[in-house]
Amino acid sequence: MSLLEINNLSVNFGGIKPVKNFDLTVNDNELVGLIGPNGAGKTTVFNLLTGVYIPTEGSIEIDGENIVGKKPYKIVEHGITRTFQNIRLFKSMTVIDNVKTACHHHMKYSAMDGILRSKKYKDIEIAVEKEAYRLLEIFDMEDLANETSNNLPYGMQRKLEIARALAGKPKLLLLDEPAAGMNPNETLELMETIKMINEKLNVAILLIEHDMSLVMGICQRIVVIDYGKVIARGTPKEIQSNKKVIGAYLGAGA
Repeated sequence: MSLLEINNLSVNFGGIKPVKNFDLTVNDNELVGLIGPNGAGKTTVFNLLTGVYIPTEGSIEIDGENIVGKKPYKIVEHGITRTFQNIRLFKSMTVIDNVKTACHHHMKYSAMDGILRSKKYKDIEIAVEKEAYRLLEIFDMEDLANETSNNLPYGMQRKLEIARALAGKPKLLLLDEPAAGMNPNETLELMETIKMINEKLNVAILLIEHDMSLVMGICQRIVVIDYGKVIARGTPKEIQSNKKVIGAYLGAGA
């Protein structure tokens, strides 16, 4: 059984269908790219997966359980977390507090424990702090833990958003254009980080990205959509030579 299985997924916005009959599987620890021209429906797929939109038809199963109609925070509990095209950090908060916000569904103490600062409260808060520092160390950001996130360079803000998504302990991590706005050196570093997350932390990754060198360099399998429909699936080598993909990106004449 696949970790993620999407069947016949469609959404209708007043007659406009940005996603139509979309099918996708992602296996445990797999790194899959989802690519396509601007406006192809890629981010809409992510919004359907995370409960931002409710599909008109179709199913989305994680570990065999249908999550269609569940609230976004419930989908996190099922093991799906994400980043966004436009960075969405809590910019007035510190770096470490941004990471800790994603640990809330692991923090099982009552309001009374919090008010009384009970032993249970203290033990859980200490454990969350340690986990947040561990994630920052993965990104070489532990020295920035008490820095206000808005003061970070752009590339560091991108890394922080990924660290925060990992704090939710996902089985499947959705990365929406993580290299957007990065320079070539930052992109190379990001590639190594994504591979490390996949291989060493055993997290499956579904990646949207326009930087084809990144996609072709790290993805095991690629799915291509255009106008909301899948037009190709295969290995990076197969996708590079696929005429439908070339036509979608460059025009039929190419």
